[in-house]
Amino acid sequence: MARIRTFIAFAVPGRIAGEIVDLQRELAVDHEGVKWMMEKELHLTLLFLGEVDELDLVSVCRAVKKIAAKHPSFALDVTGMGGFPNKRRPKVLWAGIGGEGIDNLLALHKELEAALMEIGCYRREERAYTPHLTLGRISTEERDEAWGPVFTKHADWNAGTFSVNEVLVMGSELRRSGPEYSVIGRGALASATNDE
Repeated sequence: MARIRTFIAFAVPGRIAGEIVDLQRELAVDHEGVKWMMEKELHLTLLFLGEVDELDLVSVCRAVKKIAAKHPSFALDVTGMGGFPNKRRPKVLWAGIGGEGIDNLLALHKELEAALMEIGCYRREERAYTPHLTLGRISTEERDEAWGPVFTKHADWNAGTFSVNEVLVMGSELRRSGPEYSVIGRGALASATNDE
């Protein structure tokens, strides 16, 4: 039986992705040892499931659709910059997520997490969920550089606000050129108001 590398995510609108690409280009001038996320790869991950049996994907998609329908649409801000595991010697560069919809995002994440654990397709991560958009991954040599001033300089960077209207079940195929993503299922969020 085929197994598919799977994650649950939100799409990033083109204008937000464009702002992120502009930031990546600016940073790339002084930082060569970073593998930047390509524009088409940008997404906001809710849950990473890993390898999932093809047959289980039906249950995953059904659960995502059912839970998404119970949550209203919301807006998120893409603002600020940081690094994992820490800002001193980061391995991953990210753009921060905030705004009025952050509580909606966390509530949706919590309910999806519980449902997918029940199905047996997800194991809770040890660290708390930190919503972010991955900008790039840093090579070993580049980690020795001082990234603190870069994060300070871009603390107020803002790519804008976007509306979250659906949750995506995504498949990821690792290729030489990088990961190739495909949409396996969708779950529409409830409209914020009935007249939309």
